[in-house]
Amino acid sequence: MLRASLDTGIERKMMNFVTGLECHLCGKQYPAELLWVCGECLGPLRVVYDYASMRGVVTRKVIEARPPSLWRYQELLPVEEPKTGFHSGFTPLIRADRLAKELGVSELNIKDDSVNHPTFSYKDRVVSIAATRAVELGCEVFGCAATGNLANSAAAHAARLGLTCMVFIPDDLEPAKVLGSAIYGPRIFAVDGNYDDVNRLCTQLADRYGWGFANINLRSYYAEGAKTMGFEVAEQLGWHFPKHLVSPVAGGTLLPRVLRGFEEFVDLGLVSDPLPKIYAAQPAGSAPVVQALEEGLDFPDPVRPSTIAKSLAIGNPADGFQVLASVRQTGGSGVAVSDEEILDSIDLLARTEGIWTEPAGGTTLAATRRLVADGVIPPDESIVVLSTGNGYKTSEIMRDRVLESVKVGRSVRDVEAVIGDDMAPVSS
Repeated sequence: MLRASLDTGIERKMMNFVTGLECHLCGKQYPAELLWVCGECLGPLRVVYDYASMRGVVTRKVIEARPPSLWRYQELLPVEEPKTGFHSGFTPLIRADRLAKELGVSELNIKDDSVNHPTFSYKDRVVSIAATRAVELGCEVFGCAATGNLANSAAAHAARLGLTCMVFIPDDLEPAKVLGSAIYGPRIFAVDGNYDDVNRLCTQLADRYGWGFANINLRSYYAEGAKTMGFEVAEQLGWHFPKHLVSPVAGGTLLPRVLRGFEEFVDLGLVSDPLPKIYAAQPAGSAPVVQALEEGLDFPDPVRPSTIAKSLAIGNPADGFQVLASVRQTGGSGVAVSDEEILDSIDLLARTEGIWTEPAGGTTLAATRRLVADGVIPPDESIVVLSTGNGYKTSEIMRDRVLESVKVGRSVRDVEAVIGDDMAPVSS
């Protein structure tokens, strides 16, 4: 099913590692087509690979020789040939020493998808896969139900591929995120409701018109792109896993696939470490997964979101049960943080490391601070925090938390009148 893509530097024989789709609940098998739920039990479908055929073919040496994008892991992604996202992925893993000192820990790394290409969020990973697969499956219209970042990415990648794009968003989305989608020329529909209302509408449209929706009827393929964040973390740590990883949770795509990526690397013999403990971070105003963890539930009960972290404001996460299973499997836990903690953490990350993250990243850092303070994460064990989006998209939330500029004249005396004796001039 996979072919060589010469223009991305991937040169190998045509091979087929994707065997089809499988229901995550009952195990029923399906072909790798435009399907998203099991016809038997309505469970979600996931891509199945022939790992035995990959062993000895997918090696550290092969991966390291490829261009620095998510396509360096092509055999583990469900497409025939890359068509977009040639500069997406392989974002920095930043050793955050000043932030670590603030938290009182020895090793803290920020996986910084706020600089992902082209739309500055982790969604460029999953959309690269979904948009490519949409073309392969003959979809003439590509769309999404989104809380912002996904809309930006879907519109950008559709523009690159020449696809008609339909973007559906809640009508209270941050203006910068709306503009960040509109610039690429999609049709944007602002729905009177929250994300869960938008998602229901898009599910009906996908069924009625056969449009390819990234996170609905293409979700099985879309979700696989999230694994690449886990692949990169392991490779960037020298083919090792951290002891602890903190991930935001919205619809539930990211966290379970990061774990799946780790498991695939172990299965292929690329990493031999024990799996890390993985923690789910949610805003208190939209925390169905954390509540389910605390109450011992197998499936989250839906909630009505109310939080500044609009990218995490999904009250009925599609993959919530997978998040619960992944967290429990690794011995992790969940943390719900207040909006004020989120804002404080955005500010802290910017002041200590020069990284401006959006509220989702503020949520993961706030959760990390709580986990360290409560002794859940020991101070001498390695930590990776996932930062999934760029603060410029949500700049208005920080407007009242920064110092205002001071108007001065054009002379040194004008500046000195403001700074007073706080700063001494340099001696000549």
